Amino acid sequence: MIFPISSLFFFFLLLSGVILSISSTSWFGAWIGLELNLMSFIPLIINKSLYSSEATLKYFLIQALASTLIILSSCLMMFSYSIISMIILMALLLKLGAAPFHFWFPQVMEGLSWLQTIILMTIQKLAPMFLISYLTFSNSTTQIIILSAILSSYVGALGGLNVMKLRKIMAFSSINHMSWMLVALTINDMMWILYFSFYATISSSVVFFLHSLQTNSISNLLTPNHPTLFSAFSIPLSLLSLGGLPPFTGFIPKWIMIQIMLSSNMYLPLLFLLSSALITLYFYLRMLIPYILILTPISSYNIKSISLFSYSFFLPFIIFLNMIGLFLPILFFLL
Repeated sequence: MIFPISSLFFFFLLLSGVILSISSTSWFGAWIGLELNLMSFIPLIINKSLYSSEATLKYFLIQALASTLIILSSCLMMFSYSIISMIILMALLLKLGAAPFHFWFPQVMEGLSWLQTIILMTIQKLAPMFLISYLTFSNSTTQIIILSAILSSYVGALGGLNVMKLRKIMAFSSINHMSWMLVALTINDMMWILYFSFYATISSSVVFFLHSLQTNSISNLLTPNHPTLFSAFSIPLSLLSLGGLPPFTGFIPKWIMIQIMLSSNMYLPLLFLLSSALITLYFYLRMLIPYILILTPISSYNIKSISLFSYSFFLPFIIFLNMIGLFLPILFFLL
């Protein structure tokens, strides 16, 4: 796919906004980076579609509200710094789409194309996550982050149970994974960056498959439209990896998180995260069991026009990434 020059320009501006926010030494500089990131992402997602225009407007209003809260905190310097940090934390959680400020995220995801959702689920989360990590110096903000993580775990798990649209399922899955990253953020920075790297790789591979197959709902997955049997089983296995089922790759960061949380005596948050992870595995399996059962031999008239380059070049690489734990189970004994 050939992207226009303007899209590449705005994409590099988006990345520069993220870098500016992360490397800034003041909250004002971080705010400028967030605004640059916002104004660069708007031209990338807007088009002539009615759903895209609605999603763009919702995204702009929510992000503008969060930016207003950050600026408002600068007017409260006469109060204690703990109050200011809590207002900034709420604004960043709103930008992140974490519970209880998650309401906009699935709606915006549904109005975007598959390639745009990759940016929203991965790159757009980097700057708020780094800025939240700067607020973990006090017990009050840390407790709020853990509370938001517990809420996000159940919102992401229960929200995807009765959803048939794949974009919304990916949105609620992203909210659930955000809970693990928020808890990892309160432990150390390296842990959440590791978890984010695994999550970004696996979720991008799943979205890439869904984009290549041109599927928007679960019913589209249940049609025999795959050119090979290898590609037909790639989506179920990738979804199981995204759900964190052992021994797939998605279980590796969760296994590390379980060990670290046990050593840190974080038994209650771990109980909530593990129970919500079981619920997310349920709605993944609900999609995959009928998908595998009705898989039939592929006929020539059932094959869609799928990018041949995408499958021939990227498919084996992405499958290997999602199944490192399956190919090398000894990794779990070494971690």
